[in-house]
Amino acid sequence: MATANDTVDARLEQARTELKPTQVATGLALAAALGFALLFVQEPTLHDAMHNFRHAAGVTCH
Repeated sequence: MATANDTVDARLEQARTELKPTQVATGLALAAALGFALLFVQEPTLHDAMHNFRHAAGVTCH
């Protein structure tokens, strides 16, 4: 459970001990696919939809 005193290092260490390699690989693949699509898909409607999805998922970009 996250507290106000958590640090990035503590969260990374917790992830190292709790996540399985397949979970990490799946997360990295999803992030790479979304990043690739955001960079190279320039259709305005799709780009805006993906941008809004990132914000809904809690990713802050500006």
